[in-house]
Amino acid sequence: MSAAPVHHPVCVGDDGALRDVAEAIATDWAALGMRGSFLARNLDTGEQLGFGIGELMPLASVVKVPLALVVLDRIATGDLDPATPVVVDPARSSVGPTGLAAFRHPASVAVGDLLLMMLSVSDNAAADTVLDLVPAADVDERLRAWGLGEIRMRHRMNHMYECAAGAAGNDFSLALELALRDERAGRHTIETLDPAYANVGTAAALVELLRRVWCDEVSVPSATAELRRLMGLQVFTQRLASELRTDTLRWSGKTGTFLHLRHEIGVVEAESGDRVAVAALTRADRCAGLAPDVDLAIGVAGREAFEVLRR
Repeated sequence: MSAAPVHHPVCVGDDGALRDVAEAIATDWAALGMRGSFLARNLDTGEQLGFGIGELMPLASVVKVPLALVVLDRIATGDLDPATPVVVDPARSSVGPTGLAAFRHPASVAVGDLLLMMLSVSDNAAADTVLDLVPAADVDERLRAWGLGEIRMRHRMNHMYECAAGAAGNDFSLALELALRDERAGRHTIETLDPAYANVGTAAALVELLRRVWCDEVSVPSATAELRRLMGLQVFTQRLASELRTDTLRWSGKTGTFLHLRHEIGVVEAESGDRVAVAALTRADRCAGLAPDVDLAIGVAGREAFEVLRR
């Protein structure tokens, strides 16, 4: 394979010191063969740093955050009852390694607990069951009505795997090779990696979503409070949370992983009162299902940004 073209993302920062941190993070990512977007913003001062913040990126499971907000908004208005049981049948549910997606037998789960499963363990079957109740087109329309139109929800979670299988059969090693080849060539054999058809967002739009959720400036307070609670229950700590775990910090986030995509968004809150929202959206240039050094680089970026942005 030919080498990927050199990519120089545009860095932003409210002063020279912040831009220097953004440039250092971008350089570290490039050295590991990572491309993508990064943005961190202090929710109270508005100061921020990052790079590539306007690039549309397929979101993988990060899209479950805006999905959850729309569903919680429906619950708040009385259109949905969180206690309503829904039967999830593995014979008809979605692919995934966690939660109901890994079940072998039908299970009855309340709507509110489907939201818990899809955010805490990134359960694809739970997310697609929720999308049976609130379709992707309705989620997309609500996001636009809220002024969050740079975040697009176009398809169910299982559609990612259907498209990969359509391009590579059931050989996901081949699907990863195709994703990397297409990344270098600037094309997309796998439709759900194409920003024109995928569930997508920008780092800037995702951080703005987090800001509005944490400041109760979208939907209603009962919905945003519940979304904050659920994001605080995420069990995966290998990315941004890896460098932000102390007794004086609280991390609430959501990862997203598919083929060469490794993402996370969330908010770190300190006992001192500092609140920093972070979005890290990455594409790794390697044929590897596991990339702990990439995960660590995302965590280091989050810690460095938080340290320089806290008051």
